[in-house]
Amino acid sequence: MPEQTSGLAGATHHARHRAATDAARAALCNKGLMTSREPTRRFDLPSDPPKRWRGLPRWCGALALVALAAVAGHQLSMQNGLARLREAADHRLDMLATGLDADLTRFEYLPALLEMTPIVPALLGTPSDPKLRDAVNRYLDGVNATAGAEMLYLLDADGTSLAASDWDRPGTTVGQDLSFRPYVIDALGQGRGRFYGVGITSRKPGYYLSYALRPGQPARGVVAVKVNLEEAERAWRKLPGDVALIDQRGVVILATREDLKFRPLLPLDALQRAEVQRSRPYGEAGLQPLQWTQKEALARDVQVVALDGVDQLASTRSLRGAPWQLVALDNLAPVRVGARNAAITASLAMAVLLLIAVTLWQRRRAVRQKLANQAALQAAHDTLESTVVARTAQLRAAQGELVHAGKMAALGQMSAGVVHELNQPLTAMRTLSESAGILLEKSRFDDVRGNLQRIRGMVDRLARLTSQLKTFAHKSELPLAPVPMARTAADAQVIVAEASRKNGIAIEVDVQPATLSVMAEEAALGSVLVNLMRNAIDAMQESPQRTLRLEARPQEGRVILRVSDTGPGISPDILPRLFEPFVTSKPAGAGLGLGLVISAQLVRAMDGTLRAANLPDGGACFVVDLPAAIHTVLIATAQE
Repeated sequence: MPEQTSGLAGATHHARHRAATDAARAALCNKGLMTSREPTRRFDLPSDPPKRWRGLPRWCGALALVALAAVAGHQLSMQNGLARLREAADHRLDMLATGLDADLTRFEYLPALLEMTPIVPALLGTPSDPKLRDAVNRYLDGVNATAGAEMLYLLDADGTSLAASDWDRPGTTVGQDLSFRPYVIDALGQGRGRFYGVGITSRKPGYYLSYALRPGQPARGVVAVKVNLEEAERAWRKLPGDVALIDQRGVVILATREDLKFRPLLPLDALQRAEVQRSRPYGEAGLQPLQWTQKEALARDVQVVALDGVDQLASTRSLRGAPWQLVALDNLAPVRVGARNAAITASLAMAVLLLIAVTLWQRRRAVRQKLANQAALQAAHDTLESTVVARTAQLRAAQGELVHAGKMAALGQMSAGVVHELNQPLTAMRTLSESAGILLEKSRFDDVRGNLQRIRGMVDRLARLTSQLKTFAHKSELPLAPVPMARTAADAQVIVAEASRKNGIAIEVDVQPATLSVMAEEAALGSVLVNLMRNAIDAMQESPQRTLRLEARPQEGRVILRVSDTGPGISPDILPRLFEPFVTSKPAGAGLGLGLVISAQLVRAMDGTLRAANLPDGGACFVVDLPAAIHTVLIATAQE
């Protein structure tokens, strides 16, 4: 510090001019003649170079505005594009759904028509009559020509086809057992059935409608109509985008793209596969799942999906006449390209506006700066010498205060350390002396002699502690020697006996083996144990269970000593800083927060470590890791 003072007094003329100019700047700021950001020119020195990061906040703000404009333009364009796609998809789905529903419902009059024709019930009564079968075949062919279906046929109650409109063409159903088909089962059981699948004999897909003929109970037969929907599929391909018709199992049955047909959106489960195997609705199709991933739901029937890695806007519409869904697919790539272009346009427009604003601001700032520099030069000339003198006096006063504060801090740390180290043996001596007086009244002279011997040991320890203060001051290492853990733990227990008795705390000491020794300095190790045990006793004053446990075990040439309690544990905000000076959870006046710092220093001087943690069941645990004495290592090796 004296060297700094002399250096300041002999500062160069260059430094004094710089300090005076800084003072002049401050004076002008107070008078309102200039702002603190406006530079002043020196008398005989070049202007200060601008700070490297002075303009960083402004650049960050400008970039943020450009990015905000880009995001806003992108979002607005994306929303408008999606709205246009959704509107077009809704119109397309309305038209397609209306057409499909009309195709599926225009054959519902056929059961009543066939029931009123006498030859149809007659064939159900005598299915083996060839003349009657031929008459029904021709009648069905004529009705089908008028209705416009692909095929019309009659089945008996067992599901066998008796007559069909295509009896004279290859692939006819006449004579086929179709009882396993779902539309036959539903018609016989529920009165009507619906089914989309590949024909058993024709190998062509179609939509099957079935109706039970019930002149009497139970049903005597079933009328089935096969509707060809491929014409509707061909009409879909003339519209923009892709369209797919999905059945109740999630399988695409009609689509404008051939690579989508007879493929499920998701893999079929075991139950669905068993049903498909039984009813064979998809013929020999492999049912390979599509690469269909739902990414974002925009509305109840609108979502963004990835199909074969390409993002699509999927709009869904349910049909009234069948448990199917129409899905309109629109590629999102054009919408995203437009949104990206809108973002670029918005960011460029914002950049141009910012450049115009910066240009105007710089012109105004240049005028103000010129005027301010002239005023600053005049003010600096008037106040230069007086400012140098005042600044020098302030710096010297601050230097003296720093020296005084350093001396006081060093004195406080030394006093706290001495008090902390001497307080523990003195407390133990007082406890032993009071106990000796009681034992003397009871004529227990051997116990009195033992207490006096312990007091003498405490006096020796005080002498060692005072010598250790010199050792700590010179930062030298402690002299290490084998120290029995059991004896050191017993001495520490005697020192804290009075405090543990007053607080109703049970102390458990477990040293295994009994001859366990460590390489340490006995007084320093005792000081560490007493400090850890006193901290544990203080922590358990409000706990319902009060048990202090001291445990020592050998481990790979080291000795692990654990001091644990059943208190509330260490606060999470204090635990990371536990071994820092003046950090304590005790109330003001109850502790300086130096005990653990001194203990950690003592343990490190003995080539060990001290750490702390909270126990899972509550309480805290301090772990001391010290090198084991040589004979302890040999005993542990022999036991292994």
